[in-house]
Amino acid sequence: MRILIKNIKKLVQTENKPKLKVSGKAMAKIGSIENAYLILKDDLIEDFGKMKNMPEIEGNYKSIDASEKMVFPSYCDSHTHLVYAGSREIEYNDKIKGLSYEEIAKRGGGILNSAKLLNKTSEDELYEQALPRINEIISQGTGAVEIKSGYGLTLEGELKMLRVIKRLKETTPLIIKSTFLGAHAVPSEYKGKQSEYVDFVINEILPKVAEEKLADFIDVFCDKGFFTVDETDKILTAGAKYGLRPKIHANELDYSGGIQIGVKHNALSVDHLEYVGDEEIKVLKNSETMPTILPGAAFFLNMPYSPARKMIDAGLPIAVASDFNPGSSPSGNMKLMGSFASVNYKLTAEEVINATTINTAYAMNISKITGSIAKGKKANVFITKEIPSIEYMSYAYGSDLIDTIILGGEIIRKSECE
Repeated sequence: MRILIKNIKKLVQTENKPKLKVSGKAMAKIGSIENAYLILKDDLIEDFGKMKNMPEIEGNYKSIDASEKMVFPSYCDSHTHLVYAGSREIEYNDKIKGLSYEEIAKRGGGILNSAKLLNKTSEDELYEQALPRINEIISQGTGAVEIKSGYGLTLEGELKMLRVIKRLKETTPLIIKSTFLGAHAVPSEYKGKQSEYVDFVINEILPKVAEEKLADFIDVFCDKGFFTVDETDKILTAGAKYGLRPKIHANELDYSGGIQIGVKHNALSVDHLEYVGDEEIKVLKNSETMPTILPGAAFFLNMPYSPARKMIDAGLPIAVASDFNPGSSPSGNMKLMGSFASVNYKLTAEEVINATTINTAYAMNISKITGSIAKGKKANVFITKEIPSIEYMSYAYGSDLIDTIILGGEIIRKSECE
């Protein structure tokens, strides 16, 4: 089955020679075609170009007129925790009253609160809670998402989370990648025995995760008050034996060494990065690791903003992800994250597009199949409402500007996501 989208005002993020990622000054440039057509065949992009060059299409096909509208590749969200039980709005009120993220964590809140709730929730209930969040991000333009475990912190809890992620992979139209994050926090029963918990993650949980083939990647929260560089090194070394490439929580709360240990282990990405200096930039420049900022978390927690502008000017690539989770970023709206990146991190419209599509796809190891409009890539796109420019996407930060969603070559009505 073919879908023809014609009379497109602007077809955005087009590539004739697809790239894996975009770095430095190149982030300020995107390919685009005005007055364009796009042909999707089955679940792939078949052809695109200017309307005047549009070929005749034989056989049955569905035609969509996109006059005065734009077409973008679907967003890729490379860092989320969207499988969780319940919510944590009471802690949000505590933050408003002045308690810090670390203070809430020390008194049993934060990640430990989510772990307590999750371990009381059945696998089916967890899936049913996650599904509306999945549908919500689909309606907001996301076509690929990474989801982490890390709210179990027990063998049963971590496996339960990862099985739910696997079920979401099998039952939704999204491209989904799963990450084992057993080292997200130290459970209360291991207080004062952190090294024992690290051994438990390595020797008890990790082998079961690998045995059931439940994870694509492995992650560690390497930061002040969580896991040390040495502990992270130990966990990532163990993960490598099972073929799990790292994605690291790094430098959110301090200069933790998380970036350096991530690069040492050829991490696919290092994420958060509120604390980045010249040394960290130098290390990243000599690596294949994608620096990933999470504007929603910094905004929600009122934290320092990552020096994204400095990193781009130094020649680095940047990815922007949502960190969708119940405690520090309760939104998976990638368009909103792009607005935050523009306002708070001074990224241009073109840089935001690269940071939320091709570079986040790279941070999930899927930029060969999605993240741009290129022949042979996945037919994951969205059509906007009538908008004047690409800059309008970040500018109108509170507006729903998406008209039609297509994932895997299938048209998804927004009403289906409700």
